Amino acid sequence: MGQLQLLNQFLIHHIWDAGSHALTGWRARLVGALRIFYLILRDLLFDSQLTMQAMSLVYTTLLALVPLIAVSVSVLKGFGVHNQIEPVLLHFLEPLGNRGVEITKTIIGFVEKINSGLLGSLGLALLLYTVISLMQKIEQAFNHTWHVSEERSFAQRFSDYLSVILIGPVLVFAAIGITASISSTTIYQKMLDLPGLGLIVGAFSHVIPFLLVILAFTLIYIFIPNTRVALRSALVGASIAGVLWQCVGWLFTWFVTTANYSAIYSAFAAMFFFMIWLYASWTILLIGASIAYYFQNPEQRIRERRAWVLSNRMKEKLALSIMAEVARHFYQQTAARTLRALAQRLNIATESIHPIIQSLIQKGLLVRTDAEPADYVPGQAPETISLLAVIEAVRQAEEDEILNLKRLPKDAIVDHYYQIYQDAAAATLAVTTLKDLVMRHQDVAQHVTNK
Repeated sequence: MGQLQLLNQFLIHHIWDAGSHALTGWRARLVGALRIFYLILRDLLFDSQLTMQAMSLVYTTLLALVPLIAVSVSVLKGFGVHNQIEPVLLHFLEPLGNRGVEITKTIIGFVEKINSGLLGSLGLALLLYTVISLMQKIEQAFNHTWHVSEERSFAQRFSDYLSVILIGPVLVFAAIGITASISSTTIYQKMLDLPGLGLIVGAFSHVIPFLLVILAFTLIYIFIPNTRVALRSALVGASIAGVLWQCVGWLFTWFVTTANYSAIYSAFAAMFFFMIWLYASWTILLIGASIAYYFQNPEQRIRERRAWVLSNRMKEKLALSIMAEVARHFYQQTAARTLRALAQRLNIATESIHPIIQSLIQKGLLVRTDAEPADYVPGQAPETISLLAVIEAVRQAEEDEILNLKRLPKDAIVDHYYQIYQDAAAATLAVTTLKDLVMRHQDVAQHVTNK
């Protein structure tokens, strides 16, 4: 047996076969960290979705980078700090060496040539659309990482994206400005001259870039996905991703200085390295999001990836359970149920129940509100919704004008017994409403409480 097979068996035995619930203290945390590391490698090397998302973001970034910087410049001009964009862009492209300086000057040159007066209203609209499309692509990538199939509504998306585009640059450059101001103060300079304290302060000044990157990654992990991300989980993912980003930057600098690709790509060498660095940056950012996801959801740390395909009877029962849960809160006048709350209540993944909810919405049985996060209320009065309508909403969800029962050939015997089955179900469910279901549930709960 090969050494790699022995190592693989050893890891499986000590990481996966040994139940982490039986471990305590540092051993449990070590096993949890090793499982997350294994899952990240699996998602990165064997599941092409993460790399595909990163490549898609590289393409969208290339299209939207100049418009994004142009919008940021127009916002920052009001605060008089628009000249700080070039140093920040230089810092981001620092691993590219001299090619980073060349690319930065080219991008800033494109931005300076944008004339809003010549663009007109249509040009400005297209400029803003390009920026918003980048934000939407980023949200979709993070939602995929967090297994969120429900996107924000158009109104929420527009307001959130506009806030990020308008307020984000101000906060970033405010943090950079505060850091620069502290570094230039007389007290700070005197502290550097002190024998013992100077080393500590000097080391801290080198740590500040790491802290700013980690802070930026943390905010991205919290606000971009359309789900609730705990601060601790976002901070763990951001810390690992931030350190990884800095380390990869050093390695990339060495690669750029030693590799002689100019002989092959000539004038395109700068763009070649720029695209590779963009891909590496997006990949690291998505890796950090995956770490935050697995850290926050220990139940998802499973060795074998599986597709959560629901059987027909599970779909039918889930539809009834979802409608009953929503109607129950409607009658009790308590907070409406969100997608995540429904998934937790029903003990099933959000991506599994989202298609069922969409089917109920299409039939007008559920309504998605504009709250943040979005929640669900009955689309009709519960006393007018029959249980048969709920079942039919999921049973007929995939049918359309082309694929439906009429497409199947006529078979008298099959049609006869299928109709008997349909009539038997309708005899009970058609006369029972959603209100009946909820009220009977409350009667049973009250009976159990009285006992």
